[in-house]
Amino acid sequence: MDLLQDLAWRGIIYQQTDEEGLKDTISKEKISLYCGVDPTADSMHIGHLLPFLTLRRFQQHGHRPIVLVGGATGLIGDPSGKSEERKLLTLETVQNNVNGIKKQLQSIFEFEGENGAIMVNNYDWAGSMDVVTFLRDIGKHIGVNYMLAKDTIASRLETGISFTEFTYTILQAMDFLHLYQNHNCKLQIGGSDQWGNITSGLELIRKIESEGSKAYGLTIPLVTKADGTKFGKTESGAVWLDPEKTTPYEFYQFWINTADADVVKYLKIFTFLSHEEIEELEKAVQEEPHLRKAQKVLAEELTRLIHGDTALEQAIKISQALFSGDVRSLTAAEIAQGFKDVPAYESANEENLVDLLVAAKISPSKRQAREDISNGAVTVNGEKITDTAYVLQEIDRIEGQFTIIRRGKKKYTLINY
Repeated sequence: MDLLQDLAWRGIIYQQTDEEGLKDTISKEKISLYCGVDPTADSMHIGHLLPFLTLRRFQQHGHRPIVLVGGATGLIGDPSGKSEERKLLTLETVQNNVNGIKKQLQSIFEFEGENGAIMVNNYDWAGSMDVVTFLRDIGKHIGVNYMLAKDTIASRLETGISFTEFTYTILQAMDFLHLYQNHNCKLQIGGSDQWGNITSGLELIRKIESEGSKAYGLTIPLVTKADGTKFGKTESGAVWLDPEKTTPYEFYQFWINTADADVVKYLKIFTFLSHEEIEELEKAVQEEPHLRKAQKVLAEELTRLIHGDTALEQAIKISQALFSGDVRSLTAAEIAQGFKDVPAYESANEENLVDLLVAAKISPSKRQAREDISNGAVTVNGEKITDTAYVLQEIDRIEGQFTIIRRGKKKYTLINY
């Protein structure tokens, strides 16, 4: 099975500009290809992953990926998928965002070797271009009627679109032209919402280079969930690649909690497992769904890729400790990860457990707190406490920082010191 057949099997291909032409080109030569991301935040989220993972699949087949961070386009704003103008970011903010995103992309690609990835920033060629040069050398080749026919622009005509965002598609087209001319880049990959921008690039290459220029576009379908809810969102918001925004434990848990109806699809598009390995896991979903083998492999593969082996081991350790109740085995740093979103209470002194349960709003009253303790419903750092006179002391503080109180099976509270 060749690369494009593999992509089709995985459900990754949504649209292609010239299927036979691309197939013929990549069968005869090793090409350069690119995918870009605008630095609208200082971190990517998992919604950005699929196009870049697809780029990595091409790298595994000997092609050279070009990873573009849009320092220039990020200053303009992509109208794709937006019903109103984006808020313009400052140059300083965009540069800070560029630096954060570059670090994350470095974990996905190989930058050494014969087909090592290249990372570029379009601000390097667009930022210094004066407006007259832009209008004469670039804008002259893109017709207004052609741009108005683009869905991303046409959809905004009633609500309004500034000239700034109107020209976004030309800036991205200029990226493709620049990479075609300077890096022999023949393919752009993007999400399905980028089709209009990609074809603008091909139009510009055709106009400036020649009618017979070999350049192609490929888009990837929007990732959806079987239940119709939005992929990549949790109750606390987006799942970020930055460990400060979404901890490796939270990241791991997101994938562990994938529904059976979605997990095989996600294994196909997000992991580099072989067809045979995925088919074996699909069989496990059908025959032993309670074991959640596929979800565990999915979570391990993605957490290792984005955060590394050490963070993966830590995420698994936290998960096992919370499942078993053995929270004493966790370090303070691991507790900070695993209990990031549980209710917390600040305590400065040694406190009677009954008083603490009421003060931290774990139990509604002292009478209920005594009942909870007497009935064995309260644990301190995983150990059941049945003495209503128990006083929490220094020994109950994990690394002097935390005590974990659990009432019932699932109600955790983190006591901070």
